Amino acid sequence: MWVPGLLGPLALVLALAAGGGHALSFQLPPQTRKCLKEELHRDVMVTGEYQVSEAGAPGVRIDLRVTDSAGHILYSKEDAKKGKFAFTTEDYEVYEICFESHGQTGNFRIPDQLISLSIKHGIEALNYENVAKAEKLKPLEVDLRRLEDLSESIVKDFAFMKQREEEMRDTNESTSARVFYFSIFSMLCLVGLATWQVFYLRRFFKAKKLIE
Repeated sequence: MWVPGLLGPLALVLALAAGGGHALSFQLPPQTRKCLKEELHRDVMVTGEYQVSEAGAPGVRIDLRVTDSAGHILYSKEDAKKGKFAFTTEDYEVYEICFESHGQTGNFRIPDQLISLSIKHGIEALNYENVAKAEKLKPLEVDLRRLEDLSESIVKDFAFMKQREEEMRDTNESTSARVFYFSIFSMLCLVGLATWQVFYLRRFFKAKKLIE
């Protein structure tokens, strides 16, 4: 949260960096499947709200499924029209939200269905009104709690980025070392092959009495 006169631009940067939600709309043609994938950290709360337009053919339905990279179903809804879902990530991986159209369309043109999807995760997914009621917090205390959670989220993100940077650096150094040793091995092989060719040709020419 941006607190004027207290943190100023710094708080605005934190708020932008911690942006954990987005809304989008797209057209889903009949008999097609569209998915949204996102990479999330561990222990992150994710909430979503969706709505499917009523335009479509009788017998055509839209199914919604939320899965992780291992194929575990986190949320599933057949004939999804309007609703909400929520889950907490168990590990750092890619999560997928898919809408799929089913049913017979016949030989006539069926209009695409408009799907609206709003996803929030991290700080934006927390309901601070419920927190305030449960813990009996004052408005200022709620703002401070939100700012505290935001700061903690930023610290975790920076720690994760640092860890990934260290892993990438270690991988880069290991790859460079392997390439270096492989280059030396390749040069030794070439030198050995060239030496063998010289001796072989020397014996060949001597056998043909072309050289002494």
